[in-house]
Amino acid sequence: MDTSVKGLNKWANAHSTFWFDAIRIILGIFLIYKGGYFVSNSRDFEDLIAPASNFMGGMLTFHYIAAAHIMGGIMIVFGLLTRWALIAQLPILVGAVLINFIGEMNVANLIISLVTLAVSFFYTVYGSGKHSADYYFKMQK
Repeated sequence: MDTSVKGLNKWANAHSTFWFDAIRIILGIFLIYKGGYFVSNSRDFEDLIAPASNFMGGMLTFHYIAAAHIMGGIMIVFGLLTRWALIAQLPILVGAVLINFIGEMNVANLIISLVTLAVSFFYTVYGSGKHSADYYFKMQK
């Protein structure tokens, strides 16, 4: 099997199913939801990152995470520049996993963060699938 990005794209498109794309869309909707949740509950977000506030700028981090989740989530739902949108999400998701070890351990948040990180990493490697804007624009050439 060809392990280049192009080879992985071909394999993913050949084996793409409805569920492959549905999980990508669910991931995008979840990220949009989390971005909106952070915007509407900024005090909860401040409490969440309090253990790591010495390492990160609070407001800069808040705006980066909210914007990346909302804009990236929209791009992921449509399958538009999916890999780039997910690459912007990966540092946030790694931080979401690590924040559980730095601060108070919340098992539910840890599991959600790990699952989201794993699914995001999967789509970063394999791409957006056959039913996406990326695939549509690639076929227009």
